[in-house]
Amino acid sequence: MKAIAERRSIRKYTSEPVSDETIKELLTAGMYAPSAGNQQPWDFIVVKSKKILSKVTEVHPYSYMLKEASATIIVCGNLEKERFKDFWIQDCSASTQNILLAAHALGLGAVWLGVYPEADRVKGIKKIFNLPEHIIPLAIISIGYPDEKKSTPERYDETNVHYEQW
Repeated sequence: MKAIAERRSIRKYTSEPVSDETIKELLTAGMYAPSAGNQQPWDFIVVKSKKILSKVTEVHPYSYMLKEASATIIVCGNLEKERFKDFWIQDCSASTQNILLAAHALGLGAVWLGVYPEADRVKGIKKIFNLPEHIIPLAIISIGYPDEKKSTPERYDETNVHYEQW
């Protein structure tokens, strides 16, 4: 619960690089997410190149923090691995959340940048990374060592809870 409550969207990073070993830990966390029929319909693109990340900022309007990020993981749905139509969206979202929680637990900062279902973003990311037709980018996760600290708000709201029926 501590990691879930304290994880915040971090958009400012130090210049300290994130190691390949740490990136592998984050990817492992993503691969442990639940998925419909255990199909695991995800693929990941790891990007550290500032030149490539700069191109991403041209197609995603809220991705300015990628210019400071040490690394980025793009979570993609692989329609060829999908057993239950359109469940890749939930599956890849669960994977994305696992990566965000793992990043926090490892002392990293991260933020989820939505790509799908925004058609222009999907098209732009597909073009930059030369993605085949059956690969759909769902999210970009910006990763780095945090250069900002955010407080933990109280989010439990009993008015959002309904018992037995609406």
